[in-house]
Amino acid sequence: MPKYFIITLLLILGYSNKADAQYGFSHEVGLIVGPVAFQSDYGERHDFNTNAGNTGYGIGLIHYLNFSYKADCNCYRPETYFNDHFKLRSELSYNKTELRHFGEWVDGSRKKLFNKQLRAMRGSTAVTNLGMQLEYFPLSIRDFSVTEGKFAPFASFGGQFSIYDPSASSTLGKLDTPATTPVKYYNATQNSGGSVWSVVGSVGTRYKLTIMSDLMVDLRWQYYFSNWVDGLNPNPAVYKENKANDWLVWFNVGYIYYIE
Repeated sequence: MPKYFIITLLLILGYSNKADAQYGFSHEVGLIVGPVAFQSDYGERHDFNTNAGNTGYGIGLIHYLNFSYKADCNCYRPETYFNDHFKLRSELSYNKTELRHFGEWVDGSRKKLFNKQLRAMRGSTAVTNLGMQLEYFPLSIRDFSVTEGKFAPFASFGGQFSIYDPSASSTLGKLDTPATTPVKYYNATQNSGGSVWSVVGSVGTRYKLTIMSDLMVDLRWQYYFSNWVDGLNPNPAVYKENKANDWLVWFNVGYIYYIE
């Protein structure tokens, strides 16, 4: 993970310097952190215990291109609807979640081998994401930038490239044996990582803390174009309840600082 953070920071700084020289955009940098609810093949769909239990954490570095203000002259750019309502956000983030089966099939009152095998399964996934989102602010960015105590709601959409590292195991022993693995998950586990593209959408708001800094809350939905991100992928042709790819919901809180 540190390697990806370093590479991305170098790319952002290089791109920022180039953008300053050619266009005079201003920049914002920040840090986000918060809980992640990972929706995977562990547990039951629409089950509260699954949603509450399969949660982890996420942390990220973010950078914004602010089109409304010119850093090279400390002045506003000619006003257009685009530069007063949009910002371009680049991000490097990391999330990790421990995964278990939840729901009625792992209830302690169920004594069959299948139920014991489900209770014994353990999983986790760690995902590093790199990408961009275009953020839309329905209210004026200029008005917000000069008014302390003001809120600026936003919505965003974009894409990310993700590198995932899953793990699947059982307290009963090695997986993919009749004694340890439910039939549904036989030859459907993976402990090797990979890469995948994902789409990201979010809604949130900023709060103008000072002229040079904001607080932010953001609720994100991220959908991966793979069902292997959690290391578990039962045959979707047979098990219809597991046909969806992996996805997550991330509620994060952030601090953003404006660079002159």
